[in-house]
Amino acid sequence: MYRITTKESFDSAHFLSGYEGKCSNIHGHRWKVVLTIQCKDLKTNKNERGMCMDFSELKGVLKDVLEKYDHTLLIEEGSLKPKTVEALEEEGFPLFVLPFRPTAENFSKYFYDIFTDMGYDVYEVSVFETPNNCATYVGD
Repeated sequence: MYRITTKESFDSAHFLSGYEGKCSNIHGHRWKVVLTIQCKDLKTNKNERGMCMDFSELKGVLKDVLEKYDHTLLIEEGSLKPKTVEALEEEGFPLFVLPFRPTAENFSKYFYDIFTDMGYDVYEVSVFETPNNCATYVGD
């Protein structure tokens, strides 16, 4: 089995609703997403001969998916009062409402599922909140 890996980053803020500690406050991260896909056989067509997939194509797909999260406030659905959400939206702050608590662990599974649904044979996705802390999801 061949595996190739690419990575891309985005900046956004989040908070952990119900958390007892500093992370209950809004704070930002440079999130780094590391995507590894796999293939059993290498391509044989002229341009991609000997490749699992062109790295530039995979990086472009990853960048396109992550773009919508860049410079947003990531919030768990129901974690803010409706008036707060309304006020933030009226001020023009971009919000991205998620059906889960925005942790690196949840994001690793979330991005794994997105790329799997796009048809990629995903081996694993790692999400770094900081340069030293990451969570990884590996499929079954």
